[in-house]
Amino acid sequence: MTFSDRTLTLLVLVALGLAVLGVVFGILGGGRRPTEVSDPIRLDDTLRRILEGQAAQIQRLEKAVRALHGTDKRQEALISSTVRHVGLLRYDAFEDVGGRLSFSCALLDDHGDGVVLTSINGRQETRVYAKPVTQGVSSYNLSTEEQEAIRQALEAPRQEAVEAR
Repeated sequence: MTFSDRTLTLLVLVALGLAVLGVVFGILGGGRRPTEVSDPIRLDDTLRRILEGQAAQIQRLEKAVRALHGTDKRQEALISSTVRHVGLLRYDAFEDVGGRLSFSCALLDDHGDGVVLTSINGRQETRVYAKPVTQGVSSYNLSTEEQEAIRQALEAPRQEAVEAR
């Protein structure tokens, strides 16, 4: 869930306002009417110091919220350039080799940039190819299987981050 700067600021202000009210009611006896005020000047000074402290705390929290918002934007930009779209196509490259051991796998970020890996398995040897992909297109000639893997990756929903356990 993402909150805007205004919403976060409002939440902080409401929380701090409730804290101030709690302190004020605590000083005034929890809602009980004092029978005698011993020193009204000291009470005013205490209340003023509490309010000044709360105002300073609000300013610090607003600054922290702005810093977190900037960090969040940088993290979003960084995450968009990580592999989040994967397309995998398994196939038999040769008629005499079964088991669908050959594959093409496209690993792309949110911009369609990344790599397509292809492994072609025969009876005697295996060959592996890696071709760069930029915005869903490669400067190298692509096989039909590689094009299909890229198409699958681009159409697949992005993979969300998984929390480590």
